[in-house]
Amino acid sequence: MTWDKRSDTTVHEQDPYNAEPSRAALVGHMITPADTFYSRNHGPIPAVAPIDWRLRVDGLVDTPLLLSLADLRSGFPEREVVATMQCAGARRADFLPVRDIPGEAPWGPCAISTARWTGVSLGDVLAAAGLRPETAHVSFAAPDVSQVADPPATYGSSIPVDKARSPEVLLAWAMNGEPLARVHGAPVRVVVPGYIGARSVKWVSALTASAAPSDNYFQSTAYRLLPADADPTTSGPGVGFSLGPVALNADILSPDPGTHVSPGATTVRGFAYAGDDRSVVRVDVSTDEGNSWRQATLEQDDGPWAWCLWQIDLELPPGAAHVLARAWDSTGACQPESAAALWNPRGYINNSWAHLDLVVQ
Repeated sequence: MTWDKRSDTTVHEQDPYNAEPSRAALVGHMITPADTFYSRNHGPIPAVAPIDWRLRVDGLVDTPLLLSLADLRSGFPEREVVATMQCAGARRADFLPVRDIPGEAPWGPCAISTARWTGVSLGDVLAAAGLRPETAHVSFAAPDVSQVADPPATYGSSIPVDKARSPEVLLAWAMNGEPLARVHGAPVRVVVPGYIGARSVKWVSALTASAAPSDNYFQSTAYRLLPADADPTTSGPGVGFSLGPVALNADILSPDPGTHVSPGATTVRGFAYAGDDRSVVRVDVSTDEGNSWRQATLEQDDGPWAWCLWQIDLELPPGAAHVLARAWDSTGACQPESAAALWNPRGYINNSWAHLDLVVQ
């Protein structure tokens, strides 16, 4: 099933459905259309009728709630945020020349997309339930059952309570001005700007306030960065560390790798994304293996939770061209140079310098 995606979408798996857009589909678009937005799933995509959907709010709260979609839309102020989502496994394919990563989809650089989300503040809903002082985390539950977990289990996740109460975190029912599509979490999903996409739980059915993170497999075991010498098939809960805020990242979207271009001026375009509450402040581009760098022009006008797009005109002589790109964020951090230094058994968080090989003739 295509789930109404573009014909140039790369489908890594049909069941569960995991797909990313082409570089050409992303380039130049600050807002990613729904038919282009990447899709990451861990089990069959559920069908939840909006009229039947309910959200349970429980745990360390004074007033447990059971909300319908109508309750959500009428009982809380509507909010909107432009936010980028990025899969924790984005750019995993660039790890494979270092060492194989069995059982994991070879995501490229396009497991990242940006949308205008509409819904209500998660913090407003939690306030209505009355969070107790001992709350440290808010967990999310969903109805999709994954065979990845052992034994099979529904998907779940959690975030720290301070992030949960931040105004940018939404319970969203619309994407780019249209009701959410089923593949993107209809009728309601969580949107956690600045965090890995795995924390923005789709088809959310329950919120639980607790003193500890969720013990769901996808919080306690799956989305954790393991040491390079760990065995992911035997690593249980608590091994490694939990992934939350997105790491600074950038990549090149145009031209495509291996493209033949004419000598002279070539425009190179890409994206950069800092995650959490950081911003991209500079993108450097090199054509001499990093001996010298030029600064790209940045386009970032969609707010603090969105990626920035960048471009630069390069003068390329005949022959083989090797283009490098790296981003800097508002804390002064720069992307690390080597994918080899970042390799890990699940292939998460490859934010090494971007590379592009071209043929100039």
